[in-house]
Formats: sequence, structure tokens, C-alpha cells
Amino acid sequence: MNAASAENPAVRLKIERRSNHPWIFQKMVEKPPTKPKPGSIVEVYDRDGPWCGRGFYNGHSRIALRILTTDPDEAIDEAWFRSKIAAAVSLRRDLLKLDAVSDAWRVVHSEGDGISGLVVDRYGDLLVVEFFSAGAFRHREWIFAALEAQFPGGRFWWFADEHVQKQESFDLHQREAPKPVVITEHGIQFRAAPGSAHKTGFFADQRDNREWLSRQVEGRSVLDLCCNTGGFAVYAAARGASEVVGVDIDEDVIAIAKANLKLNAQAAATKTRFIHADIFPWLRDAAARGEAYDVVILDPAKMTRDREQVIPALKKYLDMNKLALGVCKPGALFATFSCTGLVSEEEFLDMLRRAAFYANRTVQVIKVAGAGADHPWLAHVQESRYLKAAFCRVLD
Repeated sequence: MNAASAENPAVRLKIERRSNHPWIFQKMVEKPPTKPKPGSIVEVYDRDGPWCGRGFYNGHSRIALRILTTDPDEAIDEAWFRSKIAAAVSLRRDLLKLDAVSDAWRVVHSEGDGISGLVVDRYGDLLVVEFFSAGAFRHREWIFAALEAQFPGGRFWWFADEHVQKQESFDLHQREAPKPVVITEHGIQFRAAPGSAHKTGFFADQRDNREWLSRQVEGRSVLDLCCNTGGFAVYAAARGASEVVGVDIDEDVIAIAKANLKLNAQAAATKTRFIHADIFPWLRDAAARGEAYDVVILDPAKMTRDREQVIPALKKYLDMNKLALGVCKPGALFATFSCTGLVSEEEFLDMLRRAAFYANRTVQVIKVAGAGADHPWLAHVQESRYLKAAFCRVLD
């Protein structure tokens, strides 16, 4: 294939392209004489004329271009999607050998697997496809065909959040949600419910963190804050914790957490309570009562997707971490997380330092981690690395 395909529209940059980041923002792109439809595949030329890539174009989005290849001989066609998705599945199955661990894992992780704006998760025989770009949505039939080749007979359900559809200028009408699926992870069962108010009710990105932490809890009291549907709490109960308490502000997820506990006989036998409460007043009251735990987990929901709100988000992280440290016994394990992609690991760890100072606790960081290896990220695309995890001991 020639450097420029006559079949694809041409788009020129206002700049000389020197970065290898796949995103090019609207202010850096000349308006084409005839605007391609959102998500069209285009040929990209830099300011001085040379061809510099091929990718998705969207004149309505803040991210105008998503470069998919800088190889002039690499066509972006059905075979390209088939190859990319096959490579993504091979990573999970052949290298990571995830089928031996779980039947729930991330199949495609957007830029980390080379397909900008596409996330695919597997829950048993159900594949959940989430679109973050008009380009991925526009070429969905190629994507579905490639997934069908890897998961013959699999069921599909797809969606895009409303704010994404608005930003990317495409319409995906809400489809009827599939029936919940029971999945198994490290021998522990959970219910996944795609299409619920909580995306799926199960988050495979914490698989390795749940497993590692659960190996430290035998005979110890565990507090799971922002417990959601009980991932860490159910693991702890199944792995021999003496007592487990889960707290979340959402009454619906508390009900799911209780149901997940019942799916696992060993976990159900452990003294476990799930409490519907706002963690801020609950933690203040718990500290006033003198409650303290051997293991404390803090895994709040995403705080913001707005860069202007990062500082307020860090303040909220600081407040909740300070309060959580207040119910840690001396020598306790403290696991704290952030899934806010706009908060960097450096900012997160600095927040932890300040929280320890204000709580007057000495915190020893023993492990820093992130999402599981089925959520890969490219060194030059840090945006894919959203989950931060710090495992600590509270020394005094």
C-alpha cells in the first residue's frame, strides 16, 4: 500500500509532528475542505507536507485524530482489526494464561492494545464492548467479527456512556441488558451484571490486588471501605479473616455484595457485615467508638474526569485516607487505591504522605501496584494507566 491511500480522506496538521502519542487535539489540526464523518479513517500529513500516519478522525471531538499506524504499508481494514484483537487475546491466553485463573478478564484495553477508544471485557461467554471513540463505534461490525473469531458462540453486549456519545458525536441507543453472569476468579465466585447502574458490578482490574491482599488476612479483622459489590470483602471472608466489615454509600451495591458472599460457602461462614453508610461520618463515629482493624482497604469510585477538578479530588482522597488511617491498628495493613486516571501515581503517593502526616501515623509502603496485566499500557500513552494501588503497614 502506498503512503497515502486514495480511498481515505486527507487531513493536515498545523504542526510538525514530533510526538509519538496517538492523540492529536483539534487545535493542532487544519479543518479539511470536506469534513469526513466522525470516526472515518484518514491519511494524516504534517504541516510541512510529509505523510505521518493513518487513523480515526473526528472533527467534533477534542481529540481530532487517533493515530493507529505510522507504517505506510499497514492498511486499517477488517484484517487489521482481526490481527489486533487476535494479538490481544493471545497476550491474555498464551502469555498471561488467564483462563487458568478466571473466566473474567479484559480482552482489549484501548491504546494499550493498539485500538484507540475500544474496551472489551469477558464475563464467561459474555463479551461486553464499550466504545470510547467514534472511530471504534463506526467500525464495530469489523470488531464484532474479529471477536467472534476468538470467542466462537460468545454473546455480545455493547454500550457507550452518554457523555462519550456527546463528546464523540455518535448515537448508541441503550440496549436491553443481558442476564447477570456468575464468574469465577481464583476459585471465588461473583455476579457480573452488565447494563446495571454500576457498569458490570465486577471489576477485573483488581484481580491481582484482591488475590495478593487476601493472602495476608487469615485470622485478622478486615474493613473494606467503598466496598462496592464486595470484591475485597468476599475474598477476605473466603480466605479466613476473623471478621469482615464492608461499607458503601450505595444501597444497591450492598445488596449485590451480600449476594456475592452467599455464592461462596467458605466466605458465607465468616462473620461478615455489609453496612450502608457514607464512609466520612461512619469513620469519624468508628474512631470515636475506639474501633480499629488489622486490615483496612479503601477503594473509592473515580473522583473526576475533569482536569479542572483534580485538586478538589486530591483533597477528597486526602480526607478519606486520613480518616481510614484513624481506624488502623498499630501494625495494620492499609491498602489504598485510586482509579481516577487524571491523578498521577506521584500525586497519589504524595497525597498518602500528607494523609499519614495529618493522621499522625507512620506509614511504611511495602508494595505499589496497579491494574492487572490484562490492562497493558504503552510507555508513551500513560493515560491507559489509570489504577494506582499502595499497600502499606501502619507502624504506630
